This record gives sequence, C-alpha cells and structure tokens, in this order.
Amino acid sequence: MCNPPRKIGGITDEAQRLLNELPKHLWLMAQFSLATGLRQSNVSYLRWDQVDLERGFAWIHPDQSKSGKAINVPLNNDALSVLQEVQGDDVHYCFVYQGKPVERTSTKAWHAALKRAGIENFRWHDLRHTWASWHVQRGTSLQELQELGGWSSYEMVLRYAHLASHHLKRVAGNVDGTTGTNLVQSQKKRSPAISSEALSIMVRRRESKSFDKNLFLKIKINRNKKRVT
Repeated sequence: MCNPPRKIGGITDEAQRLLNELPKHLWLMAQFSLATGLRQSNVSYLRWDQVDLERGFAWIHPDQSKSGKAINVPLNNDALSVLQEVQGDDVHYCFVYQGKPVERTSTKAWHAALKRAGIENFRWHDLRHTWASWHVQRGTSLQELQELGGWSSYEMVLRYAHLASHHLKRVAGNVDGTTGTNLVQSQKKRSPAISSEALSIMVRRRESKSFDKNLFLKIKINRNKKRVT
C-alpha cells in the first residue's frame, strides 16, 4: 500500500478527497498539475533534462506547447516535493508507470477515484482550471496567469475574470469620500432641522398673535362707532 498524498497548501477539501483516492502514480501527477497548471501531455512527457531542481524551474519546449511558444514553469514547494518523490524512478521521464510515461490519465482508476470522492463531471484537464482559479482568487493578475499557463492570447484567460473581484474592491476606494464630502456640504446649505416640539410652539405663537390682532381690530371698530354716534 502506497503512502497517502501530501496535502497541498491551501488545497480545497474536494481536491484533497480526489488525491486521497487516486493510485500513487496518478496522485503524484495530479498534485504536480495542481501546483503548476501544466497540461496533461506536458506532465506525462516531462523529462528530467527539462527540470532544474536547484533553481526551481522547469521548461516546456515550443514544439511541446499548445501555443507554439516556450513556457518557463516556476516550481513552488508543492511541485518540488512531488519531483523529489519521483526522482530516481526513471532516467529520462519524471512520471512513469511500469517503466513507461503515463500516456493515459482518464482511466478506470481515475473514474473510480472520482466516484469514491463523490465528485462528478470532472476531467483531468479541470485540474488546470482549478489551478488557474486558485491563482486568480489569491491575487494573481490575468496577465501573470496568461504567462504562467502558457495561453496564447489574453482572451483565453478572461474566463477567470469573474474570480478577480479583489481588484475591483481595491480600486473602488479610489473615489472613496468624494460623494460623502459633497453630501456633507449640501447638508450644511440646508436649513437646520426643526423638532416637532419647536414647531408646535411656533404654531401656538402664531395663533396667539392672530387672536390678539383680531381682538385689537374689534376694539378699534367699536371705538370708532361710539365717536360717530
């Protein structure tokens, strides 16, 4: 029985469940894919002469890349741990099974592992999408993601733009306080608010003045009448 896969830092519970159910040769490849975002063919045929463990880099040649361009692959700690695990298994290829590169990953073992993990509608290529999603959610820009993943155009990484709300939150503060200042200034120009108690007093005073004025007019009219008679 092989050792269980190491936990990847920040990995989701769903991904960890899948890794726990995969046979060793597949979980090593899956962990490496989740750490680097490389396509399945690039992982399957990755050679040791394409890896520099000391510098922490791997590279994909242009004829191995879907975009036709070379890809420099920085290896994080999780990726390096996987390569150290498989080091010595084969002279030429990093990932082998029974002495040969693992050409097929969508096997009965893969689908059985998905079923045991309770995961549906998940392909091997979705490991790459998972890797990209994690990057964007943790602050990697779409331009950086394009370079890391070796996509040929910026439009191809726009599918992950909806996960990059963190940058919208940051730039929202660029106009923070402008509308608030205008609101305060506009409130200063308005008449001060009058309480209901003060309003009641004003009404009573006006009614009192109106009553006094009417009474004064009546007295004045009566006096004039007396003078006439």
